[in-house]
Parts: sequence; C-alpha cells; structure tokens
Amino acid sequence: MATAVKKRNTSKKQKKQKVFQWKGVNKQGQKVKGSMPAVDADEVKVALRKQGVTPKTVNADLFGSLGGGKKPIKPVDIAVFLRQLATMMKAGVPLVQSFDIIGKGHENASVQDLVLKIKEDVESGNPFATALRGHPKYFDELVCDLIHAGEQSGTLEQMLDRIATYKEKSEALKSKIKKAMMYPIAVIVVSLAVTAVLLIYVVPMFKDLFSGAGADLPALTGMVVAASENMQANWYIYLGVLIAIVFGFAQANKNSPQFREAKDRLLLKIPIFGPLVQKAAVARYARTLATTFAAGVPLVDALDSAAGASGNTVYKKAIMKIKEDVTSGLQINMAMTSTGVFPNMVNQMVAIGEEAGSVDTMLSKVADIYEAEVDDAVDGLSSLIEPFVIVFIGGLVGTIIVAMYLPIFKLGDAF
Repeated sequence: MATAVKKRNTSKKQKKQKVFQWKGVNKQGQKVKGSMPAVDADEVKVALRKQGVTPKTVNADLFGSLGGGKKPIKPVDIAVFLRQLATMMKAGVPLVQSFDIIGKGHENASVQDLVLKIKEDVESGNPFATALRGHPKYFDELVCDLIHAGEQSGTLEQMLDRIATYKEKSEALKSKIKKAMMYPIAVIVVSLAVTAVLLIYVVPMFKDLFSGAGADLPALTGMVVAASENMQANWYIYLGVLIAIVFGFAQANKNSPQFREAKDRLLLKIPIFGPLVQKAAVARYARTLATTFAAGVPLVDALDSAAGASGNTVYKKAIMKIKEDVTSGLQINMAMTSTGVFPNMVNQMVAIGEEAGSVDTMLSKVADIYEAEVDDAVDGLSSLIEPFVIVFIGGLVGTIIVAMYLPIFKLGDAF
C-alpha cells in the first residue's frame, strides 16, 4: 500500500499543482470549507471523500498560497510546526486546540491555512496521520507513517518529539551543506560578473586612449583588449551559453538518474568537498534509521526511508543493497561493510549496537558525531576558501588593471 501511494504521489509531482478552494459537508452534516494543493479538481474531490467530506464546490484559486502573495511554506516551517505541536502536547494541550493556537499565531499565512486545514480534517473525525497524507508536498511518507505508529500505540506525544528532533537536525544539516556549496558558487558568479563589467565598460575607455597615442600595445594589454572586443561583440552568446548550461544541468539532474549518479560520484571524489558530502550522507542515513528504529518501524521499511533521506544517489543505491542483504538474512553491520561506502567506525558501532540490542541508540550517536563533523568541516571550509577567494578575484581584476596601465608606463619611459 505504501509503495502504491509513493508511486501515485511521484506521478502527480510531475504535473504542476494549483490551489483549489472547496466547500462541502462533513460526516456530522456541518458545512466546511478550505483550500488544497492538487493537480486538478478531481484529485481534490477524491481526497475530500477519503476524509469523509462530501464536496459541493471545487474551484481553482489563481491567487492561492502556491502562487499568490502569500509566502511559500519551507521545510523549516514544517520543522517548527512539529516542534511546537510536540511542546504543546507535552504541556497537556489537546491536539485540536494546539492546531488552533499554532495556526492562528503563525506569521506565515500559508502555514496558517495549512495548519487550520489539518485541524478541520482532524475535527471531521480523520486520524492525524490521514490528515497529513492529504498534504504530501509538506509531509512525506516517513513522517506520516511515524505519526500513524504513534497514534496506534498511544505514544503520539513522544513520537512527535522524535519527529521534530529528526526534522530539526535534518534541516540544520541541509543548511550547512548549502552554505558550504553556495559560497564558492557565489564567488565565481560575482567574479565573472565583475570581469564582464570591466571588459565591456572599462577597457574600451582605455582602448580609445591607447589608439590616440599610436604606440604598439604590450602583449598582455593586447590580449585584454582583444578579449574586451570579443565580449562586446558576443556577450549575448556567452550569456545564452551560460543560461543553457545552468538550465541543462538542472534538467539533467532532475530527469536523468544516470546523470545524477555520475554527478554524485564526482562530488564524492572532489577534494575537500567529497568528505563533506560523505559525512552528510552518513549523518542523514544514521539519523533517519535511528528515528525509525526507535519508533518501532520494521528494519526493511526503515531502510527504504533512510535511502530516500540520504541525499546522494551512490548512498541510496548502497542502502537499497543493504536492504536486499538484510532481507536475505544478513546482519545489518555486515551488509553495510559489504557496500564499501560507510566508514569502518560506523560499521563497528552498528555491530556493537546489534550485539547489545541498542542499534537505535548507537545510530543516534553516529548521527551526532557526523553532524558535528559536518559543522566543523563547513566552518573550516569557509576559512580555507577565503584566501583562495581573495587570490582569485584579485588575480582577475588585477590582471585587467595591470594590462591597462602597462601602455601608460611604456609611454612614460619613452619621455
């Protein structure tokens, strides 16, 4: 059943979603209304009927939360929502009342709509997990399954706390990786922009000055002037090529599994960045598996969730291989060792956890260790990159400036 739901959700994500405003009647005969992201009106009607609501009207909202003036809902908003919900339930606040407090108090109108919609679904008699499954864009299968397990076992409060911790740590890890990756990319973009401005607008001014002098230009100056002329004549071609490369990369990464795997393998081999990506993948794997283990999710299903959360195609394939080996009766530490992508320390800690019957605790410690290492690596990377940034930008700009002043020095020597 879970596999069928995943396939259906995946196929729908391929189409563009819109926001639909709907009105209907719930099981108690009360009139209810709300909004729902979906591909078409039929999907909304099917989802409403599953939630016990008889739809009366379903209309597309062109100015809804996915495309209008409201802020989009970010993963960090979902993490904060789950943490607030866990805190309130620990304090003894009923679930429905917690929704009301969080929804009406949130500064993001899109989050308000989402939370109040979930509240309406729960008030209509639907389980909390079922209400969340109506919003697959914001709540993945792992979260919904864990919430369902918590409801069934009567440990929803503790389960929400675990999920909130998992989401917080996952988002913090993603933020660190983005910070590490975006810094050098931003430097390269700014450097290219500055160089282009100098070549298109500044160098031509010096060129006119040199033409009036009638002297031969030094080799370096000649090269820079030639580059300037080429840039002025063909800047739109270079810009088009750059846009095409960025767009093509994004599309290939989105639609081609072979390209994603090649890219992820290359990332793991890049000096400095490779170890950072590896540590992040191991941390995600360990954190997801620890959370699902502690919630009582079967190991095979937990490995499915861990594969999806790893964030790297190489590790995803390795985790699916672990799943096959575990299904055939192999111990998880031996299956991990056979993949060759997990550090020996991780394999040994999992082996100790299996012997002691505390795999979830040991995996949680592994996740803590590697999350801390990612944090340290990102800080170290920033400090390491800064000197290279200064040299790189200084070299580009300095070369152009020196090239422009060389003829002036040459003319001065002539007099």
